[in-house]
Amino acid sequence: MIDAHHHLWDPSRREYPWMAGEALDPIRRPYTVDDLRAVTKAAGVHATVLVQTVSSAAETAEFLATAAAEPVIAGVVGWVDLAAPDVVDRLAAAREQGPLVGVRHQVENEPDDDWLLRPEIVAGLSSLASAGLAYDLLVRSAQLPAAAEVALRLPELRLVLDHAAKPPIAAGEWEPWASGVAALAARENVVCKLSGLVTEADWTGWEVGHLRRYVDHVLDVFGPERLLFGSDWPVCELAASYEVVLDAAIALTGGLSDAERLGVFEHNARRVYGLDASGETPSRG
Repeated sequence: MIDAHHHLWDPSRREYPWMAGEALDPIRRPYTVDDLRAVTKAAGVHATVLVQTVSSAAETAEFLATAAAEPVIAGVVGWVDLAAPDVVDRLAAAREQGPLVGVRHQVENEPDDDWLLRPEIVAGLSSLASAGLAYDLLVRSAQLPAAAEVALRLPELRLVLDHAAKPPIAAGEWEPWASGVAALAARENVVCKLSGLVTEADWTGWEVGHLRRYVDHVLDVFGPERLLFGSDWPVCELAASYEVVLDAAIALTGGLSDAERLGVFEHNARRVYGLDASGETPSRG
């Protein structure tokens, strides 16, 4: 199995603005490669994709160095300033440092719901496509229309929707999330991560059944060939352990064929992020 979405961090070394508030106290501690090895080995996961947590070129450089030295981390979705006039050079420099497979920005925190459509951002995304890299979409419902428009304008760009656009599971709400996700899924260059859902549910009272309606929807609109598993560890620990999250994903995809599940839990991540059969990026080194 390949875990297509997890993080590492150390609050003693870096500020994480999204980690503010007492509710996140349980995960406000260092999570290291040693911790990652422990949870992935226990779960039978043989490769992972490490994803950025802050808008920091320094963090990305650290992640790339970590991935270059750590076999279990097959690729990094880092951060690069897409609006920078020298974004092409920045992407090339990052790729020299380690297995960069994509870029992400916390669009969900941008006050402008159309941030993705700013001319300088569209130009940066076009440079990503030219470099053969994916772009992870961290958006909420209000930003889905802009994401769909970007997918239309840049059909050559591989877009990866993180956490299924964070459906309002705890509140039991459906629209406008469902329609927005369906509109985005209509663009064939977009795939979706089956990730981050337990923390959108009630952290202390969620059950697999609470997630099913939302997972069934993304399965319906994307199809299993465009869905990939991610643990969102260690954020998931706010609501569930690594193995519980994996077990939930396995249960929620129980209606798929063996081949389809193999896609969700391994092959799709390999294809989307350009990982080879061992999970490693062919361009590594």
